[in-house]
Amino acid sequence: MQVIQAGEYKLISLELDPDFVSNIAKQASFECTIEDERRVLTIDLTATGREGPLLLFDAADAGNLGWFSRCQFYVDGVTGMVLQTPMRLANRRDRAGYIQPNSVRVQLLKELPIGFRMPGRQPVTEQLVYAVFFNFLNALVDTGVGVCGGDVVKPLAGRTETVGSKN
Repeated sequence: MQVIQAGEYKLISLELDPDFVSNIAKQASFECTIEDERRVLTIDLTATGREGPLLLFDAADAGNLGWFSRCQFYVDGVTGMVLQTPMRLANRRDRAGYIQPNSVRVQLLKELPIGFRMPGRQPVTEQLVYAVFFNFLNALVDTGVGVCGGDVVKPLAGRTETVGSKN
């Protein structure tokens, strides 16, 4: 981890190890491909041997209330940011354009504002990012991740379609 200065801004630059991230994904029963880019680490994840979809659900739907109360992570459906983490989430699509229910794309941000804090006001370190990433992958498989609003990130599980108009 380094602190870099870009003009008047100070940033935390994380030095994330793609091999270590790949091992974390394998421990959580995912196959992955990783692109190590300058400012992000892009990880395409596929849940191997999973019969149902990943537990990414619409947090606004009352039918998903049981999952919503158990989840640790929430995704901003407009930007794809996983709240209070340096991660961004996106759906993956097949060649026909349909969303793959057992696959997602995660980006781990390598550059963060100097004041960025993880849950509990913890300062960011590579080890903490790895731990949060592992917990996030387990949440996608076991407890659920809520999508809050927006149309960019689509839910994969639970009640994903609404009937009639939303009030």
